[in-house]
Amino acid sequence: MEITPTTLYILTGLFLVVSFVYSSVGLGGGSSYTALMALFGVSTLAIPMTTLLLNLVVTSVGSYNFIRNRHVRFRLLAPFLAASIPMSYVGGSLHIPRQVFYWMLLASLLFVAVRIYIWRNTAFSLRIGRAGKIAVSLAAGSILGLISGIVGIGGGIYLVPLIIILGLGTEKQAAACGAIFIWLNSLSGLVARLQYNAIELLELIPLLVAVLVGGTLGSFLGSVKYSARTMQRILGSVVLVAIVFLIRKVLSF
Repeated sequence: MEITPTTLYILTGLFLVVSFVYSSVGLGGGSSYTALMALFGVSTLAIPMTTLLLNLVVTSVGSYNFIRNRHVRFRLLAPFLAASIPMSYVGGSLHIPRQVFYWMLLASLLFVAVRIYIWRNTAFSLRIGRAGKIAVSLAAGSILGLISGIVGIGGGIYLVPLIIILGLGTEKQAAACGAIFIWLNSLSGLVARLQYNAIELLELIPLLVAVLVGGTLGSFLGSVKYSARTMQRILGSVVLVAIVFLIRKVLSF
């Protein structure tokens, strides 16, 4: 990644905290990993691949914990996956300008902030039949998959609130679906990028260990003990700080 040892140590500590917070609500932490690496000057070529790999580690543990505690509804998740996985591959194959990349990342973080601080208790049930819900899930999955592949995030940051807002499942079920959704879409996006670029795994070992520890603890507590709302408040603080710094970076172009 061509970063200094000091920067690597700082990112390792930050990623440990981020992976713990995100995994507790079924997420991989991709949006914050991406933002933090961008703030520390990591190249836009290395950021998506690194983020997708870290997402895989965190959500591997998260998926296991949520499945083990029987929070997963595969019938709810299947249409999203069917549409998102191929579109994530397409997104991962695209090469976008550096400035466009940062603007898309900023939009992703703003969405997260709005979800946490504004879209509270706004869930409603879709008054459509099974076929209508599948159609909505397929359309949403296509869009989420494409965005996740381009920006280098798993897409669960969009899926989890969408499931809750549309009344398709509980917060625990949404978190469980989010973890599996992120894992599969991260894998698809990473495979697409590895066809054109390589990852230096030795340089990433500190970051991989950090997110493995944070993801294991966070997903365990999130699936059996912690309130999702409590952890989302912490997540909101992290996201707001990242947004402020990222806005400064975008405006400097």
